[in-house]
Amino acid sequence: MNMKSVDEHRSQAPATVSCMVVTVSDTRTKETDTGGQLMISLLEKAGYRIADYTIVADDYEGIRELVHAASARPDVEALLLTGGTGISPRDTTYEAVSSLLDKEMPGFGEIFRYLSYTEDIGAAAILSRAIAGTVGKTAVFSMPGSRGAVKLALEKIIVPELRHVMREIYKKE
Repeated sequence: MNMKSVDEHRSQAPATVSCMVVTVSDTRTKETDTGGQLMISLLEKAGYRIADYTIVADDYEGIRELVHAASARPDVEALLLTGGTGISPRDTTYEAVSSLLDKEMPGFGEIFRYLSYTEDIGAAAILSRAIAGTVGKTAVFSMPGSRGAVKLALEKIIVPELRHVMREIYKKE
């Protein structure tokens, strides 16, 4: 795909997308969840709608249930999760999300780790298991829980491409 095609696709994309923000954490509250709050702020600033915001425990089945339920909601077109993507025994977001994806967008994780490496945390980027894809007609993005990771993922990848992603998901065959 050349830049002309990408620009054409972007011009055919929806004007906005209805998003659900989820923070995966055993300790954060809505008052202390600076990453989730930053995500909401960046999405709203870019013209996206926030359909819902919640915090869920770092629990495999709980995360799966939330992703499954959110993807069935007509008011949620994109689900953005932050947290639980590391390699500690408690980190289960990657496994929960990846087990439900109909189609994976491996480029999201690849680009996120590349940018993390070059612009932010260096070799520690190998510890990130950021992932994205689709569950039905819902775009799903999962990223680390730090404010830096949220800012990087939103500003460099998700905000610029989410409308284009939705255009592709809703494209007629």
